[in-house]
Amino acid sequence: MGEIDDAIERADREAFTKDPPKTLKGQIGFLIKQFGSAKAVAAELGVTADSVNRYRRGARKHARADVAAKIDDTVKARWQPLVRKRRQKQAAASGGITVETRARFGYTSSAGSTDDGRFRRLTVHLPAAYAQQLFDAREAGASDQQMRGIIAGGFKEVYFQDGGGRAMGLSDVEINDIDYLDLDY
Repeated sequence: MGEIDDAIERADREAFTKDPPKTLKGQIGFLIKQFGSAKAVAAELGVTADSVNRYRRGARKHARADVAAKIDDTVKARWQPLVRKRRQKQAAASGGITVETRARFGYTSSAGSTDDGRFRRLTVHLPAAYAQQLFDAREAGASDQQMRGIIAGGFKEVYFQDGGGRAMGLSDVEINDIDYLDLDY
């Protein structure tokens, strides 16, 4: 996964209205409800059905580190998907998306101004149309570079051109060397 995918995942996890189960027994119980059987959970996790049943009964209190990480990731991926979808739909319909980043921005502009990229720390609220484009691109399996392009387009319009009030000669904005990137919606 790329930086943009990771940022969307973090924003989705922040939408939890109730924390996912933390104990191994609770996590396995949740996964069995989701998958329907211990055998299906075992296939997803790469362990035996007997191991899953031991976790469920509490006979085994701790899983190996790699299995515990996979259990945790699987639980988080399936926890409250309707809440995630509802928040994404709201952001795409009217709320928009807030992007906080520290990255190198480069751009192409009219003669007489510099196009040297430089690090900037920005927090910009992008309109709902950009949120919709970003979610659609992610759903379609777009690359991290393509999703960066969508965010860069939003930054160009909202931050650099101030909604059409300045820097009209600015043609392209690029995001490079991302130090960090965080999304909220």
